[in-house]
Amino acid sequence: MKTNSQKDMLSDWLSLTQIQTTITNELEKALQDKFNLSLNEFYVLYFLSQTKEKKLRLQQLQDMVGLSQSAVSRLVGRLEEKNCRALQRHVCEADRRGIYTCLTELGEERLQQTIVAVNEILQTAFSNDNLQMELRTLLQKISDK
Repeated sequence: MKTNSQKDMLSDWLSLTQIQTTITNELEKALQDKFNLSLNEFYVLYFLSQTKEKKLRLQQLQDMVGLSQSAVSRLVGRLEEKNCRALQRHVCEADRRGIYTCLTELGEERLQQTIVAVNEILQTAFSNDNLQMELRTLLQKISDK
């Protein structure tokens, strides 16, 4: 039998995931509508942009984005083929089994355009008074435990 504390923790967790899901859905819709880009595609562009050489192994992207190997491969393929040619694949010279994907200049430009929209959505969501109050209440409940 679950105690009240366990039920409260589960309830708090579900509240946090609901907030995250709501914001994720807003981001997904805006990226699709404005840029014909999924949120996961945006994440791939973003993660690549954060590396020194603007490239990562597909395995690394798989771990970062949280998708299966085949899903990441399909996603990278779409970004290579889309009109923007945002990515380019390369075989690792040291390990022929390893495949890298690199952010192209066009991909970097596309990312910069989308970051503006993502930041606007996040700013709106995080400045929402109801969301701020809900988050403060949840954090207070968690810290009191």
